[in-house]
Amino acid sequence: MKVLAALSGGVDSAVAAARARDAGHEVTGVHLALAGPATSGAGPRGTARARGCCSPADARDARRVADVLDIPFYVWDFAERFREDVVEDFLAEYAAGRTPNPCLRCNERIKFAAVADRASALGFDAVCTGHYARLVTSADGVALHRAVDPAKDQSYVLGVLTGEQLTRCLFPLGESRKLEVRAEARERGLLVAGKPDSHDVCFIPDGDTDGWLRARLGTAPGPVVDRGGRVLGTHQGAYAFTVGQRRGLRLGVPDPDGGPRYVLQVSPATATVTVGSAGDLEVVALDADHLRWAGPAPAGPVECLAQVRAHGEAVAARAEPVAGGPTYPGRLRVVLHRALRGVAPGQAVVLYDADRVVGSATIVSTAGQ
Repeated sequence: MKVLAALSGGVDSAVAAARARDAGHEVTGVHLALAGPATSGAGPRGTARARGCCSPADARDARRVADVLDIPFYVWDFAERFREDVVEDFLAEYAAGRTPNPCLRCNERIKFAAVADRASALGFDAVCTGHYARLVTSADGVALHRAVDPAKDQSYVLGVLTGEQLTRCLFPLGESRKLEVRAEARERGLLVAGKPDSHDVCFIPDGDTDGWLRARLGTAPGPVVDRGGRVLGTHQGAYAFTVGQRRGLRLGVPDPDGGPRYVLQVSPATATVTVGSAGDLEVVALDADHLRWAGPAPAGPVECLAQVRAHGEAVAARAEPVAGGPTYPGRLRVVLHRALRGVAPGQAVVLYDADRVVGSATIVSTAGQ
């Protein structure tokens, strides 16, 4: 099988490519150049890229990996597509008061859409990545399952993939733990064996999301209010807040119950941030759109597990497709059997049957007790 191995310059993708080669596949390495001028990650203080991925240094590391593995290597420039589909989407979502997941969006629109389509056009049968997830083939097709290593499991950010896309994927690390992968990289003589994992938003490598947003959206002062509408303070931009946030409010006055205050709602149209107690964050139901099933769509409600963060807890739930309008024809209603806190519009809800991904959708609204 002809396999295109996406080499990020990190240890996971390197070992994944090596395993694909050892399995007898005809492997070609490709590094995605995603960092153009608009995605350089430089903040208002001119912070250089340091802790993200897809930097020139990462490209050099990826090339060295390909040399060690003795496989062809190319660099594909997807910077413009990444800017449009991931960076601008991230900016627009925050400006609208939602909390996006750029890694999930990158998987959906770049790695397993644009890249996979180009790979297919060039005659490749599959795209191989270093994601920690498992693919299980049965009579019903290919299903996405959680990885063996729960600390590294990435099935959540892959939950947007369709059944057809999964047939063109290889995830060689799904049965391994991270320590095993690093040890294998050392044994193979790969210099990236000890390279730290990338973290934070890749195009904001200094981790200062607030500063990055402020540099692009400017200041937009507004009130911080309690659930009754009483003004408690002010802020310089509602986009700097997300549901469930506790730090950075600087109100100086605790909630009436004596506990800290948390962000309950962000309303960009009025530049208002609403705060309340921890109990006010509890959510027992949510509505979502952009619905995707990882296999055949169920005919009715399904009992499942629902997860709303990459490494968050999955709770028992009942999910049911509901009729939508012309803009959002595919909608989902999820009733949680146990309340979750801090669920924000814009986040993805990924549904599981045990450790198998059933489908995913983007949260539009939530309801409390």
